Amino acid sequence: MARPVIALLTDFGMRDHYAGTMKGVVLGICPDATLVDITHDIPPHDVMTGALELAASYRYFPAGTIFLVVVDPGVGSMRRGIAADAGGYRFVAPDNGVLTLALKDPAPKRVVELTERRYTRPTVSRTFEGRDRFAPAAAWLAKGIELTGLGRALTSWQQLSIPEPAVSENEIVGEVLRVDRFGNLVTNIERRAFERFAGGGHLEVTAGTHPVGKVVATYSEAEPGSVCALFGSTEHLEVAVNGASAAEQLQLGRGARVVISRS
Repeated sequence: MARPVIALLTDFGMRDHYAGTMKGVVLGICPDATLVDITHDIPPHDVMTGALELAASYRYFPAGTIFLVVVDPGVGSMRRGIAADAGGYRFVAPDNGVLTLALKDPAPKRVVELTERRYTRPTVSRTFEGRDRFAPAAAWLAKGIELTGLGRALTSWQQLSIPEPAVSENEIVGEVLRVDRFGNLVTNIERRAFERFAGGGHLEVTAGTHPVGKVVATYSEAEPGSVCALFGSTEHLEVAVNGASAAEQLQLGRGARVVISRS
């Protein structure tokens, strides 16, 4: 039988003990678990980036993987902890919208609130529920308990309002959702929408007030230091600079307007 996989995504960073301590709790309950770090470098408290990074990664894991997702600005508050079964995966997270995209398509089979105290640590810290509530829940799932054993069923959960591009006859108006480590400006404009709109015609791309060069297939097709647009690994339009940071060069970030128009 394959070893259970638990994938971790947090805003804890690697300087402090937080991520490693959660792994220790998991292994204390389920020593057979294989632990995978998706990232611990989500900007502090940035639930939107957490949701986007999870959506970009989770489908590439083996079926049955458990995702332990802790980006939790509401730690210690009345916000709930939840676990969900969706698309052949299971997720454990605070109920703050960080699972919005993971639970969108397909819709989850079931979602429960983490209310069963048997599956937490004996004392739950008001400042470190990742260690005391979420990590044990993920570990017990890996150990073999049913999702329904973690608590009562829910019919609703928190969802983020993630902007959609506006498409008209002559333009697509989108926006930057995140900036990756390389300074690429990743937008909410998907390849399929772009291709339907393009129809083989010539298009112009503007990021903020900056004209963007041609849409290329890969960074190296653009001249070094020049601005371009391309579809990255998540099939969303990115504004990039070959060999540099588009965010720094254009002085743009999340929320910046990106327009595709017919010339």
